[in-house]
Amino acid sequence: MDLTGYLTSDEAAERLGINRQSLYNTANKSPDFPKPKKVGRTSMWPEKELDEWRARHPKRQTKEK
Repeated sequence: MDLTGYLTSDEAAERLGINRQSLYNTANKSPDFPKPKKVGRTSMWPEKELDEWRARHPKRQTKEK
């Protein structure tokens, strides 16, 4: 099975700038979030689709104090 262009959950979370639990929460709550490919029990996330999703949903800006 060719998994070129797919990221592990840890890699996907890091790429989006969130933690792994937030990755799973977003996947469950956001209907337009990319779906992972299951390889055994491991979720593999499509890198290109994650980048496209992030472009449509920019990261929230935090206020500096």
